[in-house]
Amino acid sequence: MRTITTTEELASFCAAAKSAPYVTIDTEFLRERTYWSKLCLIQMALPGKDGDAVLVDPIIGEEMSMEPLYDLFRHEATVKVFHAARQDLEIFFVEGGVFPVPLFDTQIAAMVCGFGEQVGYETLVRKIARANLDKTSRFTDWSRRPLSEAQKEYALADVTHLRVIYEWLAAQLQKNGRAPWVEEELAVLTDPATYTVHPDEAWKRIKTRTSSGRFLAIVRELAKFRESWSQGQNVPRSRVMKDDALLELASTRPTSMEELGRSRLLLREGRKPEIAEGILAAIQAGMEARTEDLPRVVQQPDQPQTNAALADLLRVLLKAKSEQLGVAPRLIAAASDLDAIAAGKRDVEALKGWRGEVFGDEALRLCKGEIALTARGTEIRTIRI
Repeated sequence: MRTITTTEELASFCAAAKSAPYVTIDTEFLRERTYWSKLCLIQMALPGKDGDAVLVDPIIGEEMSMEPLYDLFRHEATVKVFHAARQDLEIFFVEGGVFPVPLFDTQIAAMVCGFGEQVGYETLVRKIARANLDKTSRFTDWSRRPLSEAQKEYALADVTHLRVIYEWLAAQLQKNGRAPWVEEELAVLTDPATYTVHPDEAWKRIKTRTSSGRFLAIVRELAKFRESWSQGQNVPRSRVMKDDALLELASTRPTSMEELGRSRLLLREGRKPEIAEGILAAIQAGMEARTEDLPRVVQQPDQPQTNAALADLLRVLLKAKSEQLGVAPRLIAAASDLDAIAAGKRDVEALKGWRGEVFGDEALRLCKGEIALTARGTEIRTIRI
């Protein structure tokens, strides 16, 4: 069991990986006490049952440069294989400004191969690799050193079984022709916008039923301060203030430390002078915002009435298509998509890309009365009218 702690060792492994058709990768990290994920361990394995599998320890090797790994990420002849890659990719994008290309995510591939939504790694290990995982080290503090042998074995299992899973899923995608489906889903994972949070836009994630421009201006300024402080100090947003406290302050609008101290929901951390002063300044900025600069809730046009009977027919069509394809219905279309289509909307995800090909086109024909649904035993079919 090899642990890499130097730039030279990492470069040597990555050079070998560049000669391989693929490399499996996973990370262990902590995020409970920080805004940005703290990278604690990287696991990688090369093809073959006995292919080289290593642990890269950035904590022991604190002087180690990750540039050899990032160079491997840019090497397009080697597929970089992850499972449920989103958080892993965020770490590498934030720290290195790079995405692995080409990328393969076994969770996404498994979904389009009939394993349901957000299938877990353990399930794929059991069903495809025909093995069991030792889960005793699942909830562990990966930042503490030294790592036990059990921790190391647990970590390596996340990439060694992944080799078998990747090869099986890649073969299935070649057989069923659904590789383009996976590529569409991966586009979101390699979009920088997926991981970039702008403080000025942070308020839009906060749920509130109030449409008052002045209230929303204070929410905007408080959310902007919280996001900027959290990013700058690398602490979780909740350490500054939780959403319920933020909304309370936008409503009560304290103007002094004394008034701020009366908040019922602001936690002790948020009452510290350096944060409290920022909160008061944000409230003042929201109060003083010019009328023309107040946030405005975009009034939605009158929604067309959903045709309930047509929505039910679309649900039947979706169920039939999902059974034919062997994929979960929600992967193809959400219930809200069906209602929107039945109401006459056409800017719907279920009508785009591979979803449009396998379901959306026929859904539109059903809406136009060009096809009908018929049953033969337990099978639902479409017939042209």
